[in-house]
Amino acid sequence: MSLPETILAPIASALAEKGYDSLTPVQSAVIEDNTIGRDLLVSAQTGSGKTVAFGMAIAPTLLGDDETLPAPGAPLALVIAPTRELAMQVQRELTWLYAKMGAQTAQGVGGMDQRTERRALERGAHIVVGTPGRLRDHITRGALDMSALRAVVLDEADEMLDLGFREDLEFILAAAPEDRRTLLFSATVPKPIAELAKTFQRDALRISATSSGEQHADIEYKLMAVPAAERENAVINTLLWYDSTNTIVFASTREAVKHLSARLHNRGFDVVTLSGELTQAERTSALQSMRDGRARICVATDVAARGIDLPNLDLVIHADLPMNAETLLHRSGRTGRAGRKGTCVIIAPTHRKRVAQSILRTAKIEAENIAPPTAESIDARYRETILNNPALSDEMTEDERESVSSLLAKWSPEAIAAAYFRQQLAARPVPEEITASLVVDDPRAPRTRETFAGGTWFKVSVGRKQRAEPRWLLPMICKAGGVSKSAIGSIRIFDTETIFEVAADKVDGFLRSVGKNGTGEKGIYINAVDGPGERSERPNERPAKTRPPGPPKAYDPMAPRDTKADRKERYGKPKSEDFAERPAKAPRPAVAKDKGKPKWSKPTDGAPAPKKPKVKDHKKKRAED
Repeated sequence: MSLPETILAPIASALAEKGYDSLTPVQSAVIEDNTIGRDLLVSAQTGSGKTVAFGMAIAPTLLGDDETLPAPGAPLALVIAPTRELAMQVQRELTWLYAKMGAQTAQGVGGMDQRTERRALERGAHIVVGTPGRLRDHITRGALDMSALRAVVLDEADEMLDLGFREDLEFILAAAPEDRRTLLFSATVPKPIAELAKTFQRDALRISATSSGEQHADIEYKLMAVPAAERENAVINTLLWYDSTNTIVFASTREAVKHLSARLHNRGFDVVTLSGELTQAERTSALQSMRDGRARICVATDVAARGIDLPNLDLVIHADLPMNAETLLHRSGRTGRAGRKGTCVIIAPTHRKRVAQSILRTAKIEAENIAPPTAESIDARYRETILNNPALSDEMTEDERESVSSLLAKWSPEAIAAAYFRQQLAARPVPEEITASLVVDDPRAPRTRETFAGGTWFKVSVGRKQRAEPRWLLPMICKAGGVSKSAIGSIRIFDTETIFEVAADKVDGFLRSVGKNGTGEKGIYINAVDGPGERSERPNERPAKTRPPGPPKAYDPMAPRDTKADRKERYGKPKSEDFAERPAKAPRPAVAKDKGKPKWSKPTDGAPAPKKPKVKDHKKKRAED
């Protein structure tokens, strides 16, 4: 295929040098005849080539009737992006796209030196790319002249609103000339985006480059359900199984990113991290390590990885489940970009498999249920890769011939081959032991009594006295055993224990998970029992009160009462007699009353008597205190 003739010659030349022989749907849609000079509201999936699309769309507006751009001065176009990485990436894309037109670009992003950015703006630029907060700051300080703007582009507009930039966006758009073009690009068009478009766009043309049924058509989705305690092991084995050139692993929090990256680093993986606590220099260094091949795995949070585009990124792993369908699409959009194929693996704890399936249904994505790669399967792939190593088919050079002959003279071919095999295996990370489930069932499928035929009964060391209830017992049992609710049958609650039934096909995995991880609750244990058995009481009933042995005593109201002697004979001597038999206590020693204090007495030698100390009035004492 060839590029359309409607593309401006400088743009077409730059695309050809980059290897473009065709356009993506969104790129073709924005250069049609009905889009010239109009405001656009474009919805397209992440990674569909939007940067090149709006670059081609605004090129005629920036050139006007001229063949080349004028000398740089006040900017002609302003591109706003949600994150620093995306803004810097957009600037790089527009730099090569407009290279034949002599365009000068500048940036204004948070985390960078403001003085350097102001000097670049003073020298003049045709296109300014930045983040909302920094651009507003430059406008407020008078460093960014908005008077000559012909076009404003909002890239990933939905993300900017999610990050709380609405006020900044409204300030920037209000400062721009009223006759400029406004182009909004967004993965989705929720109500806030529609309101923003209605306020700041004039008769915008709505373009939907991807239908809901074609969401991320270049990405192959896999759903992997594993016991919660084996989630990190599943991440390691997935990395070893796919052996992708570049991979992004998503975690939900900064602490999770640090923990998982440390685990992978200890296992021998080349890992970098992206999270909000890193400085701009550290983030730039991490991305550059991925681009030049010094690192192959990036562990990141959702916000930190938004908008980044890495070369040869073939695999995305969701180590933690995304919060919603939009987050799933943004994460997964890091791969399968601009026509490239990619794989997305969603690792879900077994007890949250339904949540993962619900998110996939909301995103209108069909995912294949797969079992986690086992250590045996990874080892088999290792051996196959070693046997098919391309280096074995290379011709031996003359410089190597003498050394090879010496090696064969000293060692047998079998010994050399064994040493090669051991060396190759030692250079690869050891896979983790993980519970393999070859049959992936649908947890929504109802189970009948036949399903639990041959099942096993287990006992939990809590019961009615500990206020045990199915609504908190069942999630705890499922989490401890790494099974779904459909694998649990009858639950019977007694006074001090609870018994429950596990389906026959889940018993082995349940035992392994409980034996390895326990229940996760202090003082609560799960053990297998022979069966429901006989209990001292039926479930959900109080035990009956028991009587002392012997026949019940008949009651006769006219019978005479027992005398004191009768009661003494029947029950023993009364308590008063016990006290009477106790030995008498020894008398307490006398204690001097004065307790060592000086005693006041009247003198006898005729001297004037000293005043007797008086007790102060208690009210006066309290007032003094």
